[in-house]
Amino acid sequence: MLFGNGAFAHSTMQILRDNGAEVSCYLTRDNGNFGASLVGKTWIQRDYPSPIPIIQKWKPDVIIPMSIDWHNEPWARELKTPIFSPFGEAIKIERNRDFARALCEEFNIACPRTYLAKNKLDALEILKNDPRPYVIKNPICSPKSPIQAIVCKSVEDTHEWLNWVDFSEGVFLQEYLGTDEIAHFAFVSNGNIQSIMTHWEYKRAFTGNMGPIAGAPLGSLVEQDLNDKYGLLREFILPLQPWLEKTNFCGILSVSAVKKNKRWQVIEYNVRIGVTINAFILQILKNPAEVIIAVATGRKINPSWDHSKKWGCSLTLAGYGYPYPLSVKPPKLPVSLTATLDCDLWWNEVDETDNGIYTCGHRIAEVASLAKNKQEAVSIVYKNIEKIRCLGSYYRLDIGR
Repeated sequence: MLFGNGAFAHSTMQILRDNGAEVSCYLTRDNGNFGASLVGKTWIQRDYPSPIPIIQKWKPDVIIPMSIDWHNEPWARELKTPIFSPFGEAIKIERNRDFARALCEEFNIACPRTYLAKNKLDALEILKNDPRPYVIKNPICSPKSPIQAIVCKSVEDTHEWLNWVDFSEGVFLQEYLGTDEIAHFAFVSNGNIQSIMTHWEYKRAFTGNMGPIAGAPLGSLVEQDLNDKYGLLREFILPLQPWLEKTNFCGILSVSAVKKNKRWQVIEYNVRIGVTINAFILQILKNPAEVIIAVATGRKINPSWDHSKKWGCSLTLAGYGYPYPLSVKPPKLPVSLTATLDCDLWWNEVDETDNGIYTCGHRIAEVASLAKNKQEAVSIVYKNIEKIRCLGSYYRLDIGR
């Protein structure tokens, strides 16, 4: 059973069902549920405030959450089914940014200079005493955080944003290191660590890394990386092994790092399978359901890899106005296919009516492909996304290029 919605739910359910699993989804939002409904049984949180009665009735083997917010739900302590996520102290490595910084210090892991500020006066005083560009983040990580990451490239940018942001939860100021960013994903099961892939994320809305950072990336490029080709596992995840064992960490652990002066430094850890690369992780496995259950229950991981799928590319088809908030709700625009796609199409914020498929939000779909090399994966995605039509939609033109 999944907790989630959109392309994440559609892709995860479809891939696991194709591999023989029985799938269902507890839909955590009111929109973006069409894809999941095509694949398995669904229940929506609006009608079922707690999934516990559903879980008790249907008895799934494992829960796969899209977000870490399940951990704060009033029913979380009642959950007895194995979940593909860390919990308790272990989830703090993503949720609490200063906790993650302290872990890096404890285990001698390189990270940028950071500060916590409770209010605007404290933040401006920090900037005055240590003037440099900062990335402004919420101290507590959540999709519902009052601040989503604001990347400032100058002291002046930082100063102006600090006069504008919401300080209701304070701010976490992280030194801006540059744009040379990379991420690495691994399975962790009670200290048993298995490298999976390296990830390049395209966070900004428009081609050429222009525009604002969107709520979810506009594209992803991944390389199957079972032997830690770029050394990120060795530098930033393996040193945490004593803590991972102490906290009984079971789930995905990813690290994002930025290179400055020829040195990688950690900017954040995440404990989710990811909203744009979850499909890649599952598809390079020949036994995805078996591995998910093994990790969630803390058993030894025995993955069987598909070595023909070396590279993956995903591309978001964004809808009218994305990623800016609109003062007027846009119409439900029709979405059509001019031809059959020969790669994966995962529906995001769309609905189906008697007249066809229509938008119900800003992100329309994810188009994704796996191939033996980067050029082929990228080419397949761009060839196929041209087959989707929706007024005012767009996509980035520079993924993997």
